[in-house]
Order: sequence, then C-alpha cells, then structure tokens
Amino acid sequence: MIIAIIIFVVLALGFLFYASYSIRAGIYLKSVCRIPTNEKVVALTFDDGPHPYQTPKVLDVLKEYNIPATFFCIGSKIAGNEEILHRMVQEGHSVGNHSYTHAPNFPLYPVRRMVKDLLLTQNTLEDLLQKDIHIFRPPFGVTNPTIAKATKRLGYKSIGWNIRSMDTSFSHPKVLKRIRKRLRPGSIILLHDRMSESDKLTREIVQLLRKENYRIIPLI
Repeated sequence: MIIAIIIFVVLALGFLFYASYSIRAGIYLKSVCRIPTNEKVVALTFDDGPHPYQTPKVLDVLKEYNIPATFFCIGSKIAGNEEILHRMVQEGHSVGNHSYTHAPNFPLYPVRRMVKDLLLTQNTLEDLLQKDIHIFRPPFGVTNPTIAKATKRLGYKSIGWNIRSMDTSFSHPKVLKRIRKRLRPGSIILLHDRMSESDKLTREIVQLLRKENYRIIPLI
C-alpha cells in the first residue's frame, strides 16, 4: 500500500512538472508552437532582449538576408534601447511581451502581480511603438493555472516553439545539429538575441535553413 502511494505521488509530481515545463503540452495554456502548414517554412523568434550590442548585430544579419523575425522583449530592458525597438518595427519584425522582470519566481506570482508585470511591459511597448502588443511568450516557457489566467485576462496569444535551440548552453555546431534534426514544416525556432555571437549563430542558422530549402516567414 505504501509503495503504491509513493508511486502515485512520484507519477503525480512528474505529471505536474511536465505540465508546467513543457509549453508544447498545452495542459494549462494553449500556445502556438508550430505554424499549421505542410510547406517548408519556419519562423525565427528571439527572447530576452533588447540587448544594446547584440540585438543590433542580429538585426543587421536579418536585414542582410531580408528575413523577418519576432522579438519577445523584457520590459525592464527597454529603457535606453528604444531606438532598437523602433528599428525592429521599421524593418518589419514583430514584437511581443516577455514580462517586465523575467524573474526566476515569475511563475509563482499571484495573478494580480503577474498581470501588473505584464501590463507594464505592454504599456511601455505600445506607448513607444504605437502598436498593439498581443503576443506573449511565458518566461522560461513555464505555464501554470496562474499564467493561463493572466494570459486570458489580458487577451494575449501565447507563443511557444517546437525547436528549442539550446543556444544558451550549446556550442554553435551542436545548436545547428539540434535544429537540423528537429526541422519540420512550420517549425518555430527559439533563440536569444542577448547571447554573445548571436549574430554569427543567426547567420549560420539562415544558411542552414536555405541549404535545407526552408523559407523564413513572419510568425504573425
């Protein structure tokens, strides 16, 4: 009996962990994790910017190849980098909400505090860009009932991914190998423009996608 209870508890905890940390599972919050298409197209998304040095370099690469991307921005990083945000929009990229704090305990906020945090970023972006901000990527890709409630209350569309590049942990060759292995029509690729040499990696990914006959299209 005790063994059965232990097994049940372990399985329950495993399920809760999976439900929270797998954005693709959609258990608490339905997120767009792939573009519904059979065409060989993908979307590039960047989290955690704007970065004062790396983000402009990434934008230079995207401009060189004339390809679009989506940037999920942290509100607290906007001050002092306003021109980078303007450039994103002027060059045809989309901008989304990635919270104001991106704090490690963000998923544990009560819903009122979470909504306040997200609205601060939304209002900052909308005042700056004069555009409605309605797409959101949960920090760390974590979802739970509170995040689902806040997302619904604010009318956001949650955006996930089906290719986590692991660019914050892996070398460029390993990132490229990981992306190539997981490429599917309609893939959404998660990257981080704040990383050192993110521009170099972006160029390498674009070249890989072209070699595999994939086109990069806008996410929205």
